Amino acid sequence: MPVISQDTTCQTVLTTFETTPGVAQDLMEALQAAYAEVISQQPGFISAALHINDAQTRIANYSQWERREDYQAMLRTEEMRKRNREINGMCKSFEPVMYDVEGVY
Repeated sequence: MPVISQDTTCQTVLTTFETTPGVAQDLMEALQAAYAEVISQQPGFISAALHINDAQTRIANYSQWERREDYQAMLRTEEMRKRNREINGMCKSFEPVMYDVEGVY
């Protein structure tokens, strides 16, 4: 489970997927499978959460990694490159962005 704290030294990655209601559930299932079967097994993985909006047009992903390099290495694995090509086909766009926690209230 994600723990959000200013004192953390982990890398936080927020990814937004723009999709359509007709494809949103397929995309969510592909993301859940990727986390269960591949991503959560990668070195440096800490936790993640997936969220979907009411209109089923956006999926948001919050993930935490021990280091930025761990996240980048996961993206470069052959399995994730293959899965990301499939995921990309279900999205209008998706963008992972790395963040630092600056405040928790």
